[in-house]
Amino acid sequence: MKLLIITAIAEFEKDIKKLLKNAEVVTFSYRDVTSYKDVSEEFIETNWFASEMNETESLLFYAFVKKENVDLLFQWVADFNAQQPTKAHVQVAVLNIEKMN
Repeated sequence: MKLLIITAIAEFEKDIKKLLKNAEVVTFSYRDVTSYKDVSEEFIETNWFASEMNETESLLFYAFVKKENVDLLFQWVADFNAQQPTKAHVQVAVLNIEKMN
């Protein structure tokens, strides 16, 4: 088993749940989180709202996934991100589980 962690903007909630279902993940947890981005280094011309700290309503998913489904899920997330017209992308990470009870 692997521990999968996914972060995404709240608008992608249904999409993430569908990806998890397709990867045969039937049990997972998620919660609302606030994402921050420091844009103080960006030029004023590209920062329409002229704020240095932007907050975004996001979600954090975590689930135990069969190791044979991890690569497939990573590919699906990459495909999903490639189709997005916005800069917002789904971020996914996987951690090895050394011991589990």
